[in-house]
Amino acid sequence: MARRRLAAVAVLVAALGGPAFAVGTGWDHKANIEDAAKRLVKLHKREGSTGVLKFLDACYRTHLLSSTFTAGLESCMAQDLMHTQLLALIYSRLPPERLKKLGAPSPEAIAKSMNERFVTSFMQYKVTVTEGDEFKRQVNEYGVPIFVKGVFPKSSGAQQGAPSNTGK
Repeated sequence: MARRRLAAVAVLVAALGGPAFAVGTGWDHKANIEDAAKRLVKLHKREGSTGVLKFLDACYRTHLLSSTFTAGLESCMAQDLMHTQLLALIYSRLPPERLKKLGAPSPEAIAKSMNERFVTSFMQYKVTVTEGDEFKRQVNEYGVPIFVKGVFPKSSGAQQGAPSNTGK
């Protein structure tokens, strides 16, 4: 059963499209995602990837206590998706033996861990596959360009868009 759920979320995270993200319609999803990206840039610059991971752990622990899907949880998940995609992209460029020597996880392990967090969150709040698809699309459209530009301000913009190697 758990494998089916994980596989379903992997498909969910990898897919694009669908109608407007409907869960928690009491806020502006685009503005929330853009704000999450800006705050993620500041956190990443201040504390690096390790700090981001610690923050996300605390963020999920706090927001998963709510009885409803909130803008705060959406923000955590958007930051998680952006950070995971970037980290997996960077790690995918390193040889497996280098990752092992560094004690770093594989890009697949990074994506799997995020997928598990998304399964927990989406199942708890009965987020549909279509809504999850739309959430990812919006994060990639509105958040990722802000995050990438903020973390790599001198990049040519070629990276502006979601890395495609997570959620396989």
